[in-house]
Amino acid sequence: MKDSENAGAASASLWGFIIPSVIGIGLFMIPVNMEGSWTIVVKVLADLVSQAVGDYIPLLCVVIITLSAILGIASHGKHSFVATYPIIQDTFSTTGIWVLIRVVGAVFVWLAYLGIDGDEGADGFIHLITSAEAGGFVLHDLLSVLVVIFLLAGLLLPLLLDFGLLEFIGALLTPVMRPLFTIPGRAAVDCITSWIGDGTLGVMLTLNQYEGGYYSKREASIIATTFSAVSITFSIVVLAQVDLMVYFGAYYLLICAIGVVCALILPRIPPLSRFKDDYLVPGKAMGETIPAEYPSSFAYGLALAKKRVAEHQGAGEFFRNGLKNAAGMWFGVLPVVMCIGTLALVLANNTTIFDTLGLPFLPLLNLLGVPEAAAASKTMIVGFTDMFTPSIIAAGTIASPMTKFIVAVISVTQLIYLSEVGGLILGSKIPVNLLELFVLFLERTIISLLIAAPVAHVIFG
Repeated sequence: MKDSENAGAASASLWGFIIPSVIGIGLFMIPVNMEGSWTIVVKVLADLVSQAVGDYIPLLCVVIITLSAILGIASHGKHSFVATYPIIQDTFSTTGIWVLIRVVGAVFVWLAYLGIDGDEGADGFIHLITSAEAGGFVLHDLLSVLVVIFLLAGLLLPLLLDFGLLEFIGALLTPVMRPLFTIPGRAAVDCITSWIGDGTLGVMLTLNQYEGGYYSKREASIIATTFSAVSITFSIVVLAQVDLMVYFGAYYLLICAIGVVCALILPRIPPLSRFKDDYLVPGKAMGETIPAEYPSSFAYGLALAKKRVAEHQGAGEFFRNGLKNAAGMWFGVLPVVMCIGTLALVLANNTTIFDTLGLPFLPLLNLLGVPEAAAASKTMIVGFTDMFTPSIIAAGTIASPMTKFIVAVISVTQLIYLSEVGGLILGSKIPVNLLELFVLFLERTIISLLIAAPVAHVIFG
């Protein structure tokens, strides 16, 4: 009887791993053709929701960003009620600079939603903020898409994250991580979490492992800055922004390929190569070989996946994690996009600052035969502030589909944007400073451009 019970439990754990993982892969990873265009199922569902409640979405964005600002301020109070609720604390508590960004985002979103306009003098800046090319565009064209995708993706991501898929893939990749990327095999879980799920989640996992003594300073820095990849969800939004979803398959494969090349090169050159293998907690780093009782990495990965399923607490945990994902994206990302995206568009449309900062890239863009190289050059540096802004600028200022495609690829593979991954790294114990982040950003940009431009020439003929 006991043997049959054990066999039944093992079978249940196996199916508990396979079924959610297959559904998650189907929702997030498999392209589908809808009315002649390739997309993924999550984006199709988001479009259906948007069509059903489209008139109310801008107001929802206003409410979300306003709450983010108010509760962000409240979290800094001496006896803040926010700290008594862990979920609220995790969602709204942040550093002072990011609270300020949320507050500015709230001001901008109200101005744009109410259509408050100004013409001359003191009101001139308000006009720039609320114009259809700046704040109005961000609210009605960008955030109105993001808010639905963030909700659906957040709720459904636990299918990929919580039922052993990451553990299984991580075990399969254990034999290649150290020789290729100079990091421990266990880092495969962090890497896959970022690539499939969300870059910030990957950084948080890496920070947890670093503070626990499982990663050295060098390893944590490499993983956080090289493998905290932009999620599929964000990638979809960026490509949709430049209206090129028909190329999603080639686009995402190219992003993955560039990510691998960057991961091969960057750990071996400064600044990452200069970091030391020092540990916050000595003696905790674990061995990287597969335990002797498992005949293969496949068997080991399957055992880890079934263990994860056995530890899962059912529907309650699934929905808690999904809501936490969605809340983090809603209240953490939307205000930043409203603030930084609007300011970047104001600067891009009314000043020459990004033209000037992007000038060093102009000879390289011309050498690579990128159409509208001057317009593309000003998107190269702005990605350091926020990932969405280059595609927003490209959508409004670039006509060439090939150049829009290149900008969309570069903006994702640059990775280290301060509005999210970069800000999280700077606020953590991972020992990478702002200057080092900017150098890594430039290195990633150059590598990405050298790969993306030739491939784009092939795709667009």
